[in-house]
Amino acid sequence: MKIAILKLSGKALNDIFTNKNWISSFTDLRDSFDGLIIVHGAGQNISQWSEALGYEVKFHEGQRVTTKETMEVVAAVQAGVLNTRIVSWLQTIGLEAIGLSGIDRGTFVANYKNKDLGFVGVPQLKGSVDWINDLLKDGVIPVFSSVCRDATGNLMNVNADVFTEVLATAIKAESVFFVSDIQGVKLKGEIKETLNEKEIESGIANGEITDGMIPKLNSCVQLLDKGINKVWIGSNNLCYLFNEKEYNNLRGTWIVQSA
Repeated sequence: MKIAILKLSGKALNDIFTNKNWISSFTDLRDSFDGLIIVHGAGQNISQWSEALGYEVKFHEGQRVTTKETMEVVAAVQAGVLNTRIVSWLQTIGLEAIGLSGIDRGTFVANYKNKDLGFVGVPQLKGSVDWINDLLKDGVIPVFSSVCRDATGNLMNVNADVFTEVLATAIKAESVFFVSDIQGVKLKGEIKETLNEKEIESGIANGEITDGMIPKLNSCVQLLDKGINKVWIGSNNLCYLFNEKEYNNLRGTWIVQSA
């Protein structure tokens, strides 16, 4: 199967819900592949809810420091409110979808990343993805929040870009699109049309690539290393049609192998 994964940042979602051009974009993307999977984040929403509840919002190396209390906020916002809202929107525009998380069917279990981050993990494939392929064959769009669990059942906050990398590898995706509120990756004052691993390493080392862009680009490099050949980062407000005829016209940054 030729499968695409569309990773939507929390920042991208508001435009998708309100911009009618996205209706044709999603339909064309679904029709251009044998299967479409959506993975979504919830960054700003989680921060807003956490602050409203009086919890400190803190990041370390681009990832959210997650206590047991803030993990409940992550689960409520990402796996709850936003996931159901995305599924509802897709159903409304005539696309069959189902809301899921990294916990479902025991397919993924997260290992703790490091003690400084708390309940933050890196997902590991533990079960079969055949059931996901079955959904795709039935024309259903799986919509994943990246919330996972550890080996003993604790809820775990998993960066959605990292989850996308692991899922794309497991499902053998053909293309991965990272959609956010940026037009692409900027280095030396300009949006790069293409970006390779050496340039990414250099950009991180010199401080041009920072915060949440670090795990995103590291995931992109890992995707290339694992055989996913088409990896793109760009802005949600362009509303391009994601079909093969438009690949070369997409504004944004293609992540490519180093020469």
